[in-house]
Amino acid sequence: MPIRRLPQETVNRIAAGEVVERPASAVKELVENAIDAGAGRIDVQVEQGGLARILVIDDGSGLSPGELALAVERHATSKLAPDDAGDWDLLHISTLGFRGEALPSIGSVARLTLSARVRGAGDAWAIAVDGGLVGAAQPAAFAGDHGLRAEVRDLFYATPARLKFMKSERSESLAIAEEVRRQAMAHEAVAFSLEIDGRRVLRLPPEHPGPEGRLKRLAAVLGREFEENALLLEHEREGVRLSGYAGLPTYSRGNAAHQYLFVNGRPVRDRLLQGALRAAYADFLARDRHPTAALFLDLDPRELDVNVHPAKAEVRFRDPGLVRGLIVGGLRHALAGAGHRASTTVSAAALGGFRPEAAGAPLPWRSPGPAYRPGTPNPAWAGEMRTGELPGVAEPAAPYEPTPAEAGQAVDPALQPLGAARAQLHETYVIAQTQDGIVIVDQHAAHERLVYERMKDEMAAGQVARQSLLLPEVVNLDPAEAERVVGRAAELAELGLILEGFGPGAVLVRETPALLGDCDVQGLVRDIADDLSENDAPLALKERMGEICGTMACHGSVRAGRRLNAAEMNALLRQMEATPHSGQCNHGRPTYVELKLADIEKLFGRR
Repeated sequence: MPIRRLPQETVNRIAAGEVVERPASAVKELVENAIDAGAGRIDVQVEQGGLARILVIDDGSGLSPGELALAVERHATSKLAPDDAGDWDLLHISTLGFRGEALPSIGSVARLTLSARVRGAGDAWAIAVDGGLVGAAQPAAFAGDHGLRAEVRDLFYATPARLKFMKSERSESLAIAEEVRRQAMAHEAVAFSLEIDGRRVLRLPPEHPGPEGRLKRLAAVLGREFEENALLLEHEREGVRLSGYAGLPTYSRGNAAHQYLFVNGRPVRDRLLQGALRAAYADFLARDRHPTAALFLDLDPRELDVNVHPAKAEVRFRDPGLVRGLIVGGLRHALAGAGHRASTTVSAAALGGFRPEAAGAPLPWRSPGPAYRPGTPNPAWAGEMRTGELPGVAEPAAPYEPTPAEAGQAVDPALQPLGAARAQLHETYVIAQTQDGIVIVDQHAAHERLVYERMKDEMAAGQVARQSLLLPEVVNLDPAEAERVVGRAAELAELGLILEGFGPGAVLVRETPALLGDCDVQGLVRDIADDLSENDAPLALKERMGEICGTMACHGSVRAGRRLNAAEMNALLRQMEATPHSGQCNHGRPTYVELKLADIEKLFGRR
């Protein structure tokens, strides 16, 4: 077959397919043009998933008649200019658009009309493009003092094959709404509105630039719960600045849909973000849970390539290791600063689980027994109170003692953040009274986090204390599993677990970490074997030490069903207050629920 030159119209439609993949792509290009034009307000209207009509109105600088004609020519743009030597720098891109392809691409596959008025001009002008055919600029009506009105009708009518690949109107509308939300998150100082089929679905007023305004905008888009459970990030390294907000581990999701990355004000999708988030939250979330985050990176435009794809949804960093390290380090710093804080959604869910008894329905009455006297604990539920040690702690769990600064004055444990222990329910949950409410603690989940953090500290210091087993214990495994575990014996020894091969399919354990106390050696080794079996062969075990620590901590923690006395319960609360990340266990589940007195009073109609 001979080589032929394609007609220009065909060339334009092929190019348009890269820029305008679906209606949301057209909305993205038009909104970014408005932002580059200095718009303070952007209104978007779509019909039938954007295939019938898209209208984007902004109050930016507008376009003159001559600029309107140039705007619909391919590779004509106001966002690039030659330097003094006449060179065009594609490495220093400071605008969202720069290729000069968006409007011509849309006009080649749809019916596009641009109406504009330049700031300070008396007349407004319009130009129309119909399937690639460009008309002349003509005077037109325009409601605003300045800005641009871009109307797209019958998208892809000139390329019917593309229409066959569109999803349902609802799916396309959802994609448009998501795109507008992403743009709104990236530019909090710009007001946004979105109407879909005549129904207002989004209305966002402008916010003051800066962290407070950004958080308000994020809350308006992601929900008030995100605002209540977000951690501020502000870090800089080697000219790269990281800012934004990340959710508490207990405020996690079942998928990664609520993870956003913005680079120099540009919403992008990058695998680097997901990998960095997973690494930063590895100590706090189970594998099937995902953190929420909106992260903003600002760096010299010369340090990244935004010209990877015509759609400009991807970027390439000159030093991806620096960026990843900054994100992971910034997130871990924010998580460490959260202390024992847990998600507010935990208490909200708990309150939602309470249901008042139906009016007039009497509660069953039980005699407290002959030993009961008003004002004393009821022996029917008080439980056995005895002394002892918390397993997994090298020393006895002592009751809370005042600091030297507090010596000589009475210290009420109820004034502490997690309050004073009052009871233990079902030998699993510790009930504490705070100054303005109550706290319910899952004793196993809480102590698991405490042991885990102690293990990490000892491992980092190279001082993991070990305890010798009176009789070495033999653990039978699959031969492949046993070989895998024995092959990592030296690295497991850093965690205080001393083992060796004991013939084919068996492992002999001689010492265990002292923090674990009297642990289930058989279950511990089998769980570690399972963890190792999920690794790729070249992956170093040290990258997974956190998960191995978590497995060990789980085996060495106070179990549900263990009765604790008052001193042990208060010691647990005080240790939680002093330990980072104690608001959630190693799997991302909350360790405690706090209920405010005001909320409890509402349940009983007192408020």
